[in-house]
Amino acid sequence: MTIKVKTVPNANWHDAMFTQFAARKTDFDIPILDSQHIGEAVTNGNILDITDFVKKNIDVKAYNPYLLAAYGQFPQAETGKRDENASLYGLPLLGDTWTMIYRKDLIGDKPPQTWDEMISVAEKCQADHPAVSGLAFHQANGSDAAAVTYNTVNGVYGGNLWDPKTRKIDGVLNDTAGQEAMDVLVNKMKPLTAKGSGNWFIDEVNAAVAQGKACIAFNWIAASGGLLDPKQSTLGTTREQILDKLGFATLPSQKTNLVPLGGMGMHVSAYSPTANQAEALNFMKWFEQADIQKKWAAAGGVPSRTDALESPEFLNAQPFNQVYTDSVPRMRDMWNVPEYARLVDIENTNVNAALNGAKTPKDALDDIAKEQQGVLNASSRKGGGGL
Repeated sequence: MTIKVKTVPNANWHDAMFTQFAARKTDFDIPILDSQHIGEAVTNGNILDITDFVKKNIDVKAYNPYLLAAYGQFPQAETGKRDENASLYGLPLLGDTWTMIYRKDLIGDKPPQTWDEMISVAEKCQADHPAVSGLAFHQANGSDAAAVTYNTVNGVYGGNLWDPKTRKIDGVLNDTAGQEAMDVLVNKMKPLTAKGSGNWFIDEVNAAVAQGKACIAFNWIAASGGLLDPKQSTLGTTREQILDKLGFATLPSQKTNLVPLGGMGMHVSAYSPTANQAEALNFMKWFEQADIQKKWAAAGGVPSRTDALESPEFLNAQPFNQVYTDSVPRMRDMWNVPEYARLVDIENTNVNAALNGAKTPKDALDDIAKEQQGVLNASSRKGGGGL
């Protein structure tokens, strides 16, 4: 079997798939959906229900139940729980979360343990090294960049994105904890970032780290491998020299220890020929085997099987892989509902506006809550949560 992979820019990922879904004809057999895309795809009938296939061919006990749910289940269960009576529409492909990247040569070997401490350390580092910004993180109004940043800060300061049982956002997202999180992001973290960073995403954060321009940065683990490439870095001429300066740690905690869930699952297009659908399922069965998952880990992938996550093949492959394994029990996803794409656009736009001074933190958060609530209220669809 030959597998051909079609890639598109991150910002076009959702639309590239769902435009074809809307036409009920796809040039792909295995769509790779972000964890939050599942609700829309299931509700529209775009992907196959593979529950029976999973029962016959996949050892579900080999996975952390939340990861299995996050990348395949709809409706979603509560965070950390899987509803065994709910249907599965996919299986994990790539797990992910944020890692904190820090300059050991500038702030010391021990990473900050709390969010407040992290801000304080970054502030001192920036003051001591004027050519280096204290922080680098995602701020762009595209994909889910600015939204994930706010959601991460919201989580560690004890906030909630919504009440999934009542579908209530206004009054939940913008409560006291939510407002504190937005204030911390805009008034304490933003001043520690580089000028012109208001539209930074994955590549720009990595570039700042590689060029020695950030004391502390946050990025997705699956996107961090290039930081150790001497050809892309000014921090050293070898991987070892770079690692003398860079450290990778789990995110600091504050009022909670929540971290963002990233990653994506594999699914089967409902519009592929029957023979192609069968081959797609055969590939998924092969890929999810324990030995293949370990090979995937050794090759640079981030697996979801527990035995692969805890294997030497994974833990020794990259210095940040232990961060992922340690972060799995702390993960929190966004809302997993059919309206996800509209909800994330609202949040991205307003968080980006607050970070760039176009709105006050309070106005931005209140506008997010009001506009997102309007989307849910106007929809007759009922989906499960992801929180």
